[in-house]
Amino acid sequence: MTQPLSHLQEWEKRRSQAASLYRRGEIEQYLKLSEENLKLSQIMDDRPKEGHALNDIGLAYLNLQQPQRALEFFHRAFMIAETIDSQQTEAIALSNLGSTYSALGQCSQALKFFERALPMFRALADQAGEASTLNDVALLYARLGEPKRALLLHQQILSIRRCLGDLTGEAITLNNLGFTYNTLGDTQKALEIFNQVLPIQRALKNRLGEATTLNNIASVHSDLGEPKQALLLYHQILLTRQDLGDRLGEATTLNNIGFSYSRLSLFKQALKFYNQAIAIYREMGDRPGEITTLLNIGSVYASISQKDWAYSFYRNAQELVEQIDHQPLAEKVQSLLNSLY
Repeated sequence: MTQPLSHLQEWEKRRSQAASLYRRGEIEQYLKLSEENLKLSQIMDDRPKEGHALNDIGLAYLNLQQPQRALEFFHRAFMIAETIDSQQTEAIALSNLGSTYSALGQCSQALKFFERALPMFRALADQAGEASTLNDVALLYARLGEPKRALLLHQQILSIRRCLGDLTGEAITLNNLGFTYNTLGDTQKALEIFNQVLPIQRALKNRLGEATTLNNIASVHSDLGEPKQALLLYHQILLTRQDLGDRLGEATTLNNIGFSYSRLSLFKQALKFYNQAIAIYREMGDRPGEITTLLNIGSVYASISQKDWAYSFYRNAQELVEQIDHQPLAEKVQSLLNSLY
């Protein structure tokens, strides 16, 4: 069907504006423009554009830590893609569904979607889509306790993103590389990479990305046994997260602050921040985050020889981990329970 040129131009212009907002981490505004584009695509009766708009809205909700809402839009996009036989829209929806299930802690389900999306992106010669999906697979491997596999993928992704001239993607990949090196114990390499990322994110005016990198730098200081230096950065990051309305990032930072206070044996302060973190994780439906914080609270009580309280928090974590597909977290819960006796 031939569309009025003004509608098509308006849709394309708005999507371009939305993409710029997304790169800057201005997700609320990105969502607003994407919702307007969904309405316009429906007015035009343009199913491919409706599929793109649904994917964009789902991506916004995923970034706003509302994975259940994101699933709704990604499934709708996938249904449209199948109806119109659009391999690209289908591949994007599959990759996004994988990302969402990963955020929900459903790791096996997430991998199935990624494995369906990757051959489609390669058949389409869509390197940006391939890199984005590989990035999510790498993050999943890191979560599953396989950092060496994650590292190999991040190095592959970095080459693709540099070849594409994708600065935003390069910054994300460098950040993930640094995080993976830190997980593998190479803290100097991690710090070197994080210090490469900061100027890129500042040039892109991506405050959310900058906060993530600073958080990773603080984590390195924490791992190096420098909790006071970590705390200085975490408190700075917390203000940025709150200013940006990044609820899940705020919870992560609160949890990290609690952990740093625990390392300093300031247990009352640690519990204060852990309790703030867990409230947000529950609000956002982030089960892995909630479980991790429950374990941290339990560890505080174990440290002050209150084993009954520690057991109570570990058991709560065990009940939750049984509801998701996350073997490394399940093993950690069991290990902490065993350590009490």
